[in-house]
Amino acid sequence: MPDGLKEFPSSGVERASSTIYRPVRRMADIRRGLIIVNTGPGKGKTTAAMGTALRAVGQGMRVLMLQFLKGSWHYGELDAVQAFGDKFVMKQMGRGFVKVGTEKPDPEDIKMVEEAWMEADKAIQSGEWDLVVLDEINYAISYGMIDPAKIVDSLKKKPEMVHVILTGRNAHPTIVEIADTVTEMRQVKHAYEKGVMAQRGIEY
Repeated sequence: MPDGLKEFPSSGVERASSTIYRPVRRMADIRRGLIIVNTGPGKGKTTAAMGTALRAVGQGMRVLMLQFLKGSWHYGELDAVQAFGDKFVMKQMGRGFVKVGTEKPDPEDIKMVEEAWMEADKAIQSGEWDLVVLDEINYAISYGMIDPAKIVDSLKKKPEMVHVILTGRNAHPTIVEIADTVTEMRQVKHAYEKGVMAQRGIEY
């Protein structure tokens, strides 16, 4: 506090010796489950979500991470989370690749995304998990594999203290609108541009 100012908590103002009054703004102490979106073209969306998940487990919370498209590669985190037992459960729900661009997604991939969403919705609404991570769901939405209205409706009805993280590029505007926190990863440089391929323990 600057010299010459005294705080009077009961009145909610600060008073100077020259009798100048100024309101003291106080942040409301709000606790509720957050909707968090990690999006953008830069690296680190899933990694950031896993970091938050690890922090949550460390605070005694239960975490479920559903990876909507991953499935063919064996990622290091699949082994790492086993150490946490039922406190941190991670499931790969896809085949690891989808057709994009001029080709429509394979009906089998769409079916797998729909099944993944059914499990995700059930988990969110059950209240059994403190944090649910919907990894790469933004991709599934942008590829036209699932209606974003379904996700928005579920998030609006979720139990008050359940946190949800959604990752992937091109987050849908309706998802961004209802989110509490949105972070856009921006790529400045990437080792791939120098010919360095994905490395075990760093990218997977």
